[in-house]
Amino acid sequence: MTIKLCTLDEIEDGDSNGFFAEYDGRVQGFIVVRRTEQVFVYVNSCPHIGTPLDFAPGQFLDLNKAFILCSSHGALFQIEDGLCISGPCADQSLTAVPHEVREAAIFLI
Repeated sequence: MTIKLCTLDEIEDGDSNGFFAEYDGRVQGFIVVRRTEQVFVYVNSCPHIGTPLDFAPGQFLDLNKAFILCSSHGALFQIEDGLCISGPCADQSLTAVPHEVREAAIFLI
């Protein structure tokens, strides 16, 4: 079963946005980071304390847009694999969500 999360047009290239969808039997928040046609999707939950990461709705990236930044404690996560490289959850990772891009939309699978 696939679930349409959003369209590519809802995320500026090089930026992020947040979305909610029913997935695995419950409504969850998701982080989506777009790099041209490549996207990275994670559950919007800090591995350290379980809070959402966005510091404003849909804003997840640091000032240079190089890392995902946790609003609770400033942890930095690599965009490509969700690995925490700085902060109290170092060496832990965001939960990646299987997805596919087709017809200019992002689907959870």
